[in-house]
Amino acid sequence: MSSNLAQHFLLDPDVVFLNHGSFGACPRPVFEDYQRWQLRLERQPVEFLDARRGLKANLKLAREALALELNTAADNLAQVANATTGLNVVIQSLRLGPGDEILTTDHEYNALEKTWAYVARKTGARVVAMPVALPLSAAQAFHEAVAAGFSERTRVLFLSHITSPTALLFPIESLVAEARRRGVFSVIDGAHTPGHIRLDLDALGADFYAGNCHKWLMSPKGSAFVYCRPEWQAMIDPLVISHGWTADNKQPGVRGPFGNSAFVDEVEMQGTRDPSAWLAVPAALAFRRAHDWWAVSAECTRLARETAARLAELTGLPALASPEFCAPQMIAMPIPPCDAQAVHDELLRAYGIEIPVFEWQGRHIVRLSCQGYNDRAQMDVLIAALSEILQLHPGAGGGRSK
Repeated sequence: MSSNLAQHFLLDPDVVFLNHGSFGACPRPVFEDYQRWQLRLERQPVEFLDARRGLKANLKLAREALALELNTAADNLAQVANATTGLNVVIQSLRLGPGDEILTTDHEYNALEKTWAYVARKTGARVVAMPVALPLSAAQAFHEAVAAGFSERTRVLFLSHITSPTALLFPIESLVAEARRRGVFSVIDGAHTPGHIRLDLDALGADFYAGNCHKWLMSPKGSAFVYCRPEWQAMIDPLVISHGWTADNKQPGVRGPFGNSAFVDEVEMQGTRDPSAWLAVPAALAFRRAHDWWAVSAECTRLARETAARLAELTGLPALASPEFCAPQMIAMPIPPCDAQAVHDELLRAYGIEIPVFEWQGRHIVRLSCQGYNDRAQMDVLIAALSEILQLHPGAGGGRSK
């Protein structure tokens, strides 16, 4: 990892920032491009926000750049503020009724668990959350654990591609194919995926997919997308009815009022809002290319796994998964039972370390993210801090919180 990559980021130098996974961090050149778009908006807001005078073309350029990166057609992607919004667009468009089942796992993101609970209460559908045992060490075991939940009432398969609490890279491909074979919609939460692993949406074959650009792709906050296969775009209803709404959008192939697919126009054209974060996505992609970011990612992966191994040697606790099922640059590291919030607060107060520490299903976890601005010296600080706070000692095989 290049020792000078940190100079490209705006992070507080007094903070050891090990939490890229939550909200990302935007490189300076990308942030400057974002601000240029904002300045253009303020200099002539009418021209900028008038779809027929410029906004439509600008949005399309960003959509086309991202579509090329994700290997799909630009008309299959619509920009949204975050993955949760994109998934809500999809989830609240599904025609579910009493007794219908949503098949998922017990590793999902809390905000989406709440979304499904809301939909279940509103429609009478039922959420079936299958437990995925840890450690995860075989793709077939994962497939069988989830597939055991399919029934005649299953209408939706909902999976995280990379999980938030456990930082696992789920091998979802076979389950997506199984859902298609059964006539079940596949809805994928890819919040952590774009820029984290190479993503080919058309090859994956999921019916619906939402991802953040502001995390591992490193674009500004508020840039994300929702993907919809062409055959299902007519069934999507926007969360907000505005200028992009198309009365006849239930007919396949209908174009929206601004010339895109009706799906794109209905989701994107929702009145006054600042699209600058989305318009800076091409700058983020260009920054990644200029710095060979997949090579940077590989170095970050090595650093994350090395750090997790160092902590495991102190705690004696096993990893949550074998390496191929761990997210490349983000890893959930088990720690002994403790007051997780107190440990988090002490790491920040006494050591200047920003990192999530939490309890999940009886396990206590420190979730480490490694990005190009991190280095081994920062990992040394983390290991030393956890050793002190949790009273860990080499070969002790455990510890306790202060």
